Amino acid sequence: MQEAEEFLAGHPEIEAIDIVLVDGNGIGRGKIIRRHELLPLYRSGRHLPLSILGLDVTGEDVEDTGLVWSVGDADRLARPIPGTLKPMPWTSPPRGQVLLSLFELDGAPMAADPRHAMQRQIGALQARGFKPAGAFELEFFLFDTARGPEGKPQPAAALIDGKPSRYTQVYGLDKLDGMQPLFADIYQAASAQDVPLETLISEYAPGQYELTLHYRNDLAQAADDLVMLKRLVRSVARRHQVTACFMAKPLADCAGSGMHLHVSMADAAGANVFSESAPDSVNDTLRHAIGGLIDTMADCMLVFAPHANSWRRFVARSYAPLAPTWGCNNRSVAVRVPAGPVSARRFEHRVSGVDANPYLVAAAVLAGVERGLAARLDPGAPVTGNGYESAGAKPGAMPQDWNTAIIGARNSAFLRGALGDTLHKSFIAVKQAESLRVAGTVSELDYQLYFDSI
Repeated sequence: MQEAEEFLAGHPEIEAIDIVLVDGNGIGRGKIIRRHELLPLYRSGRHLPLSILGLDVTGEDVEDTGLVWSVGDADRLARPIPGTLKPMPWTSPPRGQVLLSLFELDGAPMAADPRHAMQRQIGALQARGFKPAGAFELEFFLFDTARGPEGKPQPAAALIDGKPSRYTQVYGLDKLDGMQPLFADIYQAASAQDVPLETLISEYAPGQYELTLHYRNDLAQAADDLVMLKRLVRSVARRHQVTACFMAKPLADCAGSGMHLHVSMADAAGANVFSESAPDSVNDTLRHAIGGLIDTMADCMLVFAPHANSWRRFVARSYAPLAPTWGCNNRSVAVRVPAGPVSARRFEHRVSGVDANPYLVAAAVLAGVERGLAARLDPGAPVTGNGYESAGAKPGAMPQDWNTAIIGARNSAFLRGALGDTLHKSFIAVKQAESLRVAGTVSELDYQLYFDSI
């Protein structure tokens, strides 16, 4: 209540608040409530339909989740996530925003809520005496609102002078300068929401950018940061007549967008348990953690690449990994140990596309770490040099397409344990429904290939 009261006192200009529940696809759904409804939300929660967690990417019900008509489209109780009540100063009239978690009517965590699955895996590591910390990176495209030739998306032109973005220009500073009106507003919005936004990079495709977030000592807060950052980037971009795109692979001939997760762990004294005594060494705790990630990666690929488009990102020499590999200071692998001070040692999980749900990604990654620590798994020798050349060293080690990943995830006891029975069932049901929708759609490519040629 104190958080809500202080917010209202500090923001008399705010007339309404977005209340946001994140579904299995990572899409924020909810309502816009009026100012006078905020205190009752904090006092008693807000009833929302359980079916919100049983929707496909288009917002359609998926009955096989068991969260829709089989329970009478019943309500559950949503409660605010502490620390996420923030202003949205770019809106007019001004609104605020708060993230929600869903609970059963008796107060127990609603098991289909992805954030609860992440919290459970954080708790499993805390039971071992470790506290996960980390940060996500956000890669995305900025497109013009108008389509280009043949109806395809075209990278947004520079806002300061209209100069088109035709070339990759990775790390190009002029490219960033041209979009400064938008990014200045994004940084201002992030500051207003206490989202610790840091470095801006021109990435490896025309119109592609990356924003990095400062490390959080609480990995749940890091995931909340990513949810809030995606929402504000999309919303601020719209106000500049630009489309922020979080597809994993929007352009066929260019690199896709990842959502890399950096993780370290602290012991009870706050010391990083991955820290080294020498720059070129990897201690046993870090090795076992990576061993767990390598061992469970195939089971979790549907979490890391949840959509049909996600799988187009996995192309050699595109900075997306093709096999469950690891290495030090090497961006061609799936799990990288970055260069830097030994006291700040961490791993970077490079598999997930930006279209993945950060709560589910964190849950799967932490469950893999816990598996590795419990079983003292050895990841094998690190990859040196070009990891793409060794990608085929383990045939069948990773699913090669979306439908294979769905089958693998459905049959995976590990993923069921990581997500819990209820979330595992609903997530797989949604992915199967989306797969059937894609398979049953006659695409433009079908017409191009077959309409008048066979």
